[in-house]
Amino acid sequence: MKMIEINGKKIGEGYPPFIIAEAGINHNGNMELAKKMVLSAKDAGVDAVKFQTFYAKDFIQDRRLTYTYRSQGKEITEPIIDMFERSEFTAEQWGELKEFCDSQGILFLSTPGNVSDLELLMSIGVQAVKVGSDDFVNIPLIRRYATENVPLLLSCGMATEEEIDLTLKNAGVYTNKELCLFLCTSEYPTPPEDVNIRKLLTLREKYPELVLGLSDHTVGSTAAVMAVAYGAGIFEKHFTLDHNLPGPDHWFSEEPEALKKWVSDVRTAYQMLGTPNLQPTEKEMQIRNEYHRSITTACDIAQGDVFTEQNLCMRRPGDGLPGSMWDEVIGKQAKRDIGANVQLKREDIV
Repeated sequence: MKMIEINGKKIGEGYPPFIIAEAGINHNGNMELAKKMVLSAKDAGVDAVKFQTFYAKDFIQDRRLTYTYRSQGKEITEPIIDMFERSEFTAEQWGELKEFCDSQGILFLSTPGNVSDLELLMSIGVQAVKVGSDDFVNIPLIRRYATENVPLLLSCGMATEEEIDLTLKNAGVYTNKELCLFLCTSEYPTPPEDVNIRKLLTLREKYPELVLGLSDHTVGSTAAVMAVAYGAGIFEKHFTLDHNLPGPDHWFSEEPEALKKWVSDVRTAYQMLGTPNLQPTEKEMQIRNEYHRSITTACDIAQGDVFTEQNLCMRRPGDGLPGSMWDEVIGKQAKRDIGANVQLKREDIV
């Protein structure tokens, strides 16, 4: 199983989950709000907080293109470029936000919208590059991002199997590039019937050396908990400080307490995976004598009598001969006289 490393933490199946709180554009272009989100993410116990770095004019060609979304209980339709431009930061602001994350001991990540954004992020010391599902089939961008000497994290929402193959090839899946593929469904929120966690099994079979993750757009933690069991090692979840803030993503994002619970559930699920070894736990070993039964005489047995299923039984406690020795004892003779309701000992058997 392949492993990648980000910020000194090993990521992959068999390692503790690496968890990203996706702030995205939920800062609304407000630096103070962005910093509050960093603090909230830290409080939730995540490993990293991720934003989106872009200039809308670089990826939207037609300023007349509109977008409809829910916000504050209403349906909003506006030019998509206006919506994105409100969430832009300057290069200096991104540097400030990165430094703030460093001061709080939480890893800063951001999804670049273009090559110039990638170069900015690399200049301030980003430790991984995350590509959203909207750019998963943007092959020239993927190729450029893959040249950087940091792990490349890819979300594959909306992608066909053929597109996944093509993008991974261009990202360097066969050339030892540090890659992670996030299972993702680009529906907000994703209904249960469209999550398809079993896709992780298909991806594991096709790409056994690839680190897998989940970009979780569902409500709650069930999908992420299942993904832990299916081998995902890295997770991300959209969050907001308040569902009622204006903007396209707040309404479906998790609020701070829900994010904290989601993180706790993912980490608990990993603990529950435990070991594949078929042995009792230490605590089970301590209590097994209380719950197990021992081979016991069901009646008086004279010296020389043969042990049978009629004159023996199984009774608590389990600190005598175990039931696993039953067949070994039946048919043997008693070495001495033994009263009824007495635990059998090895020295009682001829």
